[in-house]
Amino acid sequence: MTIDFITLQKIIKGCAIPKPISGTLSGHAAGEPFDKHVYAEIKKIFPKNTFRQYEYLNFLFTKNSSIIGVEDRNKLINSPTVMFLLSRGKNATDKWSLENPFDEKQNDTADILVVKDNFFELIDIKTRNMSKSAQSPNIISAYKLAQLCAKMIDNNEFDNFSINYFELDWLLENNLLICKDTHYGDLFKSNPSDLYINWAAAMQIQFHVSDLDQTYTETKQKWTREYLKHFVTQAEIRSQDMIIKFVKPFEKYIK
Repeated sequence: MTIDFITLQKIIKGCAIPKPISGTLSGHAAGEPFDKHVYAEIKKIFPKNTFRQYEYLNFLFTKNSSIIGVEDRNKLINSPTVMFLLSRGKNATDKWSLENPFDEKQNDTADILVVKDNFFELIDIKTRNMSKSAQSPNIISAYKLAQLCAKMIDNNEFDNFSINYFELDWLLENNLLICKDTHYGDLFKSNPSDLYINWAAAMQIQFHVSDLDQTYTETKQKWTREYLKHFVTQAEIRSQDMIIKFVKPFEKYIK
């Protein structure tokens, strides 16, 4: 791990961000300024190693501008697992050019990416309005995480990247969003069998970072297999429920 998250928490806690001009304090509008602030602070520490996800892809493709085509561009990172996490779709990757670079997308895996010594540290920023009770936010697609785990096992890649979550809890005071507390979580230190999958919300894993268990002490390799067992078990239950609800009542009409 590159970043000292305990030190980062001390740096970020207490920061003040101007209230968004739009007046809305929900979702992306409130989260983006904090996200950019954390990015700026990390970039002070690692100025040459800190990127937005799209920035890194643009940097990588620009540095290798003579390489074209999806297959060859996807080999620019010597890790199929990491490239799976960072890459854009086939069409977008194929059409990338110096005149047509990538823009930021809300569904990028990482808000912040720190790349150092061939280690990729992915950081996702989450914000929480302490004045409201809210449902746990979407974290990552459970299906995408299952695909990731399979790739980690197939490629024997367990130690070249991390996935981290950084939460800022804030309150509005005098037209400023004040960060009152911060929380950090490492996905691979959570108990994989306890991760909540909301199948009705695009199969998203949901949790508040402040509530994320961090007591898992086994290897990443074991984590991947435990998560896949959890995912498959939950999917089987879900599929059985769907058959009972959506198939059985109507079978008699088509026989």
